[in-house]
Amino acid sequence: MESRSRSICKALTYRVTGLIITTLVVWVVTSKVKLAVSAGVADTIVKLLAYYAHERCWLKVSFGKLRPPEYEI
Repeated sequence: MESRSRSICKALTYRVTGLIITTLVVWVVTSKVKLAVSAGVADTIVKLLAYYAHERCWLKVSFGKLRPPEYEI
């Protein structure tokens, strides 16, 4: 099980990478820095929230999770 803070950190680091990539792609395609930054920020906000919700939902799904043994020595 993951803590909420770990899910938030994972989402943030993933989205910082996405922000850089999106901003660079829009800048290369349009040559407009302001548009590139705006698109990168908007994309990051939407996808950050979606990623966090996705991670939290998957924590509730038991598929693929290993159960801890009933008894350990």
